[in-house]
Amino acid sequence: MHSLKKITRGRATRAAILEAAASLFAENGYAETGVAQICRRAGISRGALYYHFESKEALFMELVDSQLTGLKKALERSIGGAVDLPTTLRRLSHLVQELTRPGYAKANIFLEVWAQASREQTVREALLNSFHHFEELLTQLIRRGIDEGTFAPINPAAGAKALLATAGGAVMHSLIGPEDSGWAGATEESINIMINGLKRRPSE
Repeated sequence: MHSLKKITRGRATRAAILEAAASLFAENGYAETGVAQICRRAGISRGALYYHFESKEALFMELVDSQLTGLKKALERSIGGAVDLPTTLRRLSHLVQELTRPGYAKANIFLEVWAQASREQTVREALLNSFHHFEELLTQLIRRGIDEGTFAPINPAAGAKALLATAGGAVMHSLIGPEDSGWAGATEESINIMINGLKRRPSE
């Protein structure tokens, strides 16, 4: 029983550290956030933080991994069990709308991850690995549409890149200018245009 309480307390402390760090990184940026600030926000000692994370860098990378894993799972759910492929691709716009909705708590941490990716090779590699995963999922979906005769015979990888570029651009614009609420709708319309372009014509 004592061991179970210790494990539960340890998980709660770890979660509190991650939550405090995420909010501070989003508010102040990675470089301007110190370990002492994270400890104060989480209500813990330095020793408790270093028990769970060997450094601020390790803490940040845990957050990066958590954010990217969440995105991967959301995309996999949105295209999982595809029946109507055009409808399935439209779900990508719904995912973008979730990420860009006003008040989304994780929005600013995404911006900080992008900022750090321009400076830190480890963060950049994590982002690139996730993008490659997203691209492969969409490539497989488009290839399936081509094989079934739903989509025209295009380069599936190029189609996947175009979809990701549209979705990614909308996310970044909405995070930088959250007061502009039109990006989610613009993304849906852009993806609809691309899907119509992908569809096989009767003469093809």
